Amino acid sequence: MTSPPKDPLDPQLKAKLQQELKTPWQSLRRALWLALETSAALGLAIMALRLAGGEAVRLNDALVQIGAVVLFGYLLWKDRSPRPEANPKQSQGSRSRKRL
Repeated sequence: MTSPPKDPLDPQLKAKLQQELKTPWQSLRRALWLALETSAALGLAIMALRLAGGEAVRLNDALVQIGAVVLFGYLLWKDRSPRPEANPKQSQGSRSRKRL
């Protein structure tokens, strides 16, 4: 009788690789969304300070900055990792009820 072959990969590494297979480039995308969100928020803060200081700020520029803050914030929120659920069968049933 031969014993089953031992898995050569560490279980933590295997889980990480499987997660990367499900959501490729997630960490890189999240870093990009965070950098762009920070840049847009900084630009909006500078515009707000200029406006408070009495300088004229073009409405189009302000709308672009606000749109960028909202867009990149949404993309950052949308790209978050799903939380592991305690009882997946129960929450799957509750999700299907919500859709009806």
